[in-house]
Amino acid sequence: MSQLLQKSTDQRIVIQGTWEKFKLIQQGFEETPGAKLSYYQGTIEILMPGEDHEFFAHVIGYLLTTFFLRKKLSFKPTGAKTQEQEGQVSAQADQSYCIDGSKPIPDLSIEVVFSSGGNKLARYRALGVPEVWFWEDGVLTLYHLRDNDYEPIERSELPGLEELDIDLLKRCILMAETDFAGAVQTFQQGI
Repeated sequence: MSQLLQKSTDQRIVIQGTWEKFKLIQQGFEETPGAKLSYYQGTIEILMPGEDHEFFAHVIGYLLTTFFLRKKLSFKPTGAKTQEQEGQVSAQADQSYCIDGSKPIPDLSIEVVFSSGGNKLARYRALGVPEVWFWEDGVLTLYHLRDNDYEPIERSELPGLEELDIDLLKRCILMAETDFAGAVQTFQQGI
C-alpha cells in the first residue's frame, strides 16, 4: 500500500537559499529525471511529481497538441523546459508552448498542482510568461498577463488558442482519468 501511495503522491521540499545555492542544487539534480526545481525570492522548491501529477500533465499536453495539429497552428511544445532570468527566478512548468516560433520564454505554461507551494503566478510574472494555466482539484484556471499582473480569464487570449473550447478541454481531461481513448476521441470530435 505504501508503494502505491508513493507512486501517486507528489514529494515536495522547500528550503530557503540564495541563487548560488539554487544553482548548486540544480546541478546535483541534473541526473534525476522528473525532478522539477524552482527559485523565487530566496525560496528553493524541489518537486518529485507523483504518477497522478504526471498523468494529468501528459493528458493536457496530448489534448493541446491534438488541438494545435487539428487547427494547423504553428507551435513548439517545450515541455518542462527550465525558464529563467539569471539571478532572480527559475521555473519548470509541467507543459509549456511557444506559438509561432521558438522563444526563450514560452507563451503558455501549464502547471498541474497536487501539492501547494509558493506563489507560482509570481514566478511566471517575473519571467514574463503571457499565459499560465493551472489544473488543480479537477479545475482548469487560466490567467493572462496584463500590465505586469495576471488576470483570470475564461478563454485563452493567445493566437489560435482563443478558438479552444475550454469547457470541452476540462471535460475531456476529467474523462481521461477513467477512459483516455474515449476522452481523446470526444475532444477530436468537438474541435
